[in-house]
Amino acid sequence: AWLRNSSMSNARPSAWRAPVLLALCVVAFDQLAKHWAVTGLGPDRVIDVVWTLRWNLAFNSGMAFSRGQGLGPLIAVVATVVIVWLLVTLRTESSRLSTCGMGLVIGGAAGNLVDRVFRGEAWLRGAVVDFIDFQWFPIFNIADICINVGAGALILKSVLSVRRAKKLEVAEFEEARSSAAAADARNATANPPLSRRAQNHDQ
Repeated sequence: AWLRNSSMSNARPSAWRAPVLLALCVVAFDQLAKHWAVTGLGPDRVIDVVWTLRWNLAFNSGMAFSRGQGLGPLIAVVATVVIVWLLVTLRTESSRLSTCGMGLVIGGAAGNLVDRVFRGEAWLRGAVVDFIDFQWFPIFNIADICINVGAGALILKSVLSVRRAKKLEVAEFEEARSSAAAADARNATANPPLSRRAQNHDQ
C-alpha cells in the first residue's frame, strides 16, 4: 500500500508538469505577440499579410471573437474558475490529448485574463488585445486560437473515450458469451442427455 501511495504521489507532479508548461508557453507567446501588436500597430498602421488576413489592432472588452462586449469582469471571474477547475482535474487525466487540450485552454484563458487584469484602469476592467483580422470574421488573438483548439482536443478525447468504452463493453460481452458457450459444451460432454445414457446402458 505504501508503494502504491508513493507511486501515485510521484505521478501527480508529472501529470501537472506537461500541461502547466504548455500553458506557460502559451501565455508567454500570447503576451509577446500582444505586446508587439500594441507597440507596432495602430489606427494608421495595418499590415496586410496574405489573402484577406491582416494584422489590425483592436481592443475587446467582451468574450472571444468580440462577443459579449462590456462583460469583462464577469468573463474574468468565469475564466478564473475554469482555470482552477482544469488545474484540479489535471490529477485525473493521463492521456496526451487531454493534457494537451487542458494546457492550451488554461494558457489561452490565462493569456486573456492577464489582459483583463493589467490592461485597464480598474480591476478586471481591462480589454483583451486582438490583432488577427480576416476582415470577414471577428478579430481574435493567439489565446483565442489556443482556447478553441484545446476545447476541440478535449471534445475529441471525450468522443474517443466513449467509443473505446463501447468497444470494450462489446468485447467483454462477446468474451462472456464465448465462455458461457464453452462451459455449456463441456457440461454437455461430461453429462450426456438421459436418453443417450439409457441407450448406452441397453447396449
